[in-house]
Amino acid sequence: MGDIITSWKLQTANNGPMTLLDRYVMREILGPLLLCIGGFTIILLSGYLFDLMDLVFIKKIPVMTVLRLLGYKLPSIIVLTLPLAVLFAALLALGRLAKDNELTIMRMAGLGILRILMPVLGLGLLVSGVVYWANESLVPEMNHKEANLIRSIVFADAPPSVDEQVFFRDPDERFFYIEKVDSRNKRLQKIMVYDIKAGPYPRLITATTGYYGESVWQLEDGMVQELDEDGFVKGQARFEYMELPLIGSPERFFGQQKTTNEMSRGELREYIDLFQQSGLSVDDFVVDYHLKLGLPFASFVFVLLGAPLCFRFGRGGKMLGVILSLLIMFLYYVVTSISRSLGANGMLPPLIAAWLSNMLFSGLGVGLLVWHR
Repeated sequence: MGDIITSWKLQTANNGPMTLLDRYVMREILGPLLLCIGGFTIILLSGYLFDLMDLVFIKKIPVMTVLRLLGYKLPSIIVLTLPLAVLFAALLALGRLAKDNELTIMRMAGLGILRILMPVLGLGLLVSGVVYWANESLVPEMNHKEANLIRSIVFADAPPSVDEQVFFRDPDERFFYIEKVDSRNKRLQKIMVYDIKAGPYPRLITATTGYYGESVWQLEDGMVQELDEDGFVKGQARFEYMELPLIGSPERFFGQQKTTNEMSRGELREYIDLFQQSGLSVDDFVVDYHLKLGLPFASFVFVLLGAPLCFRFGRGGKMLGVILSLLIMFLYYVVTSISRSLGANGMLPPLIAAWLSNMLFSGLGVGLLVWHR
């Protein structure tokens, strides 16, 4: 270890981009990182395969279809495992270095905690960037293909029905969103319809309740708002009952339905703008929009908080690293779930709700870095 520190000082004097010490720390992390990614992916993929068994035995779907579903699901599972794997790998590696007194030797050689952890923090930031890229360019498309394939399997013996909390558009360029659906009674609650081709300017229809059929929707207790070219309301009228004719068969919606998990940030922003510009409250969508940027930073936040803990508790070994990892992940996602619920119900601003867990855990991590410097 002393030779590594000496070589590090020489490289630092020559302003090398990545020192021998950085590579040494990275080698300690990469092995556990790859192992954790593979292990977590296999576990989650096995759990998803277990859920598919009902389709295999009841719907008699072929093996190739199951493999396609697993392939579509794989990107979202890997994206989910990456932050967890980075945290586990960082704490396991740093825990090993602490237990063997190598972190102590680095500190005695005059290295600050921030300098020692720089490659770990850099890895966390890099993984966060990869997760964000995947969530924007790959995961939504794969989620949409997976959802459509499952819908085609489920609807093979029954006509497609209207799904709740799903965005979709019909061939008439109308955008739909329904908060609640009672499929048994064909009852709808909290309906929004954005009609682009209603006239020279768009029209927004909202209704508290309604019923759907194959060729017409019956809307009750609603409002029609006429929008101008800038998206502002220029006229509105309330109604107790309205029939909304639909052209074609129920299959017209099939393949167009999308949840927020099947959209990129840009796609979700378009839907938010459509409904928000007329004064509707869409806080739950806005929270999800900001979470699509906030959640990918979990990798960086995890190592920012977890890595400094190794300087205080690292001598506990690998088992303590596993316990700390589980504790950090559990608390992070609990805070995220609570803040998302508060934001969706208007009790917190959507931006604050989406970033609250990142701010809290990052603040704790920075505080630990300052404390141990």
